[in-house]
Amino acid sequence: MPDKKLHWENVYATKSPDEVSWTQEVPQTSLNFINGFNLPKSASIIDIGGGDSKLVDYLLENGYQHITVLDISSVSLERAKKRLGDKADQVQWIVSDITEFKPAVSYDVWHDRATFHFLTTAEQIKSYKEIVKANVKGYMVIGTFSTGGPQKCSGLTIQQYSEESLNNQFMNDFQKIQCLTEDHKTPFNTMQNFLFCSFKRN
Repeated sequence: MPDKKLHWENVYATKSPDEVSWTQEVPQTSLNFINGFNLPKSASIIDIGGGDSKLVDYLLENGYQHITVLDISSVSLERAKKRLGDKADQVQWIVSDITEFKPAVSYDVWHDRATFHFLTTAEQIKSYKEIVKANVKGYMVIGTFSTGGPQKCSGLTIQQYSEESLNNQFMNDFQKIQCLTEDHKTPFNTMQNFLFCSFKRN
């Protein structure tokens, strides 16, 4: 099994944002979900596998005050910090494999676009579910490749999800609010079909 951290450090060290498929200029679907929860600007929000995603830029612009970005790659977070400049000081940055993450606080919003689908073993999925159960007190947004999406990303096999199979993973602790699918246009003009679901803590 390839070293996950090494894999992602290498990806971010060798490729620019327009050379990776997941780049989004405006993460509109994620923003719509988060803003739709109507939480105060003091809500604690964590972006799982955020890398150098621009979600954090827009959350800051929208006035959210407690934002955390977690990624396995330190290089990706350094890129995001550099882009944000002085604003980076308003964000908490965490380098961690999600399955080994030990949060110091609980979160009002847990956002994950395209991290969960990289967990392909029962053990990894169980670890993830235990972490969210213990540390998410409000809402969760999970974005994965749909059953009509790719089977691999960045050379790694992923787990595709349907609305039903994604809900089944979390239904013991979270109530599904809404699911939608969307085509993400990559910088190479290819399409990736994503499934996004929002959940509320039971």
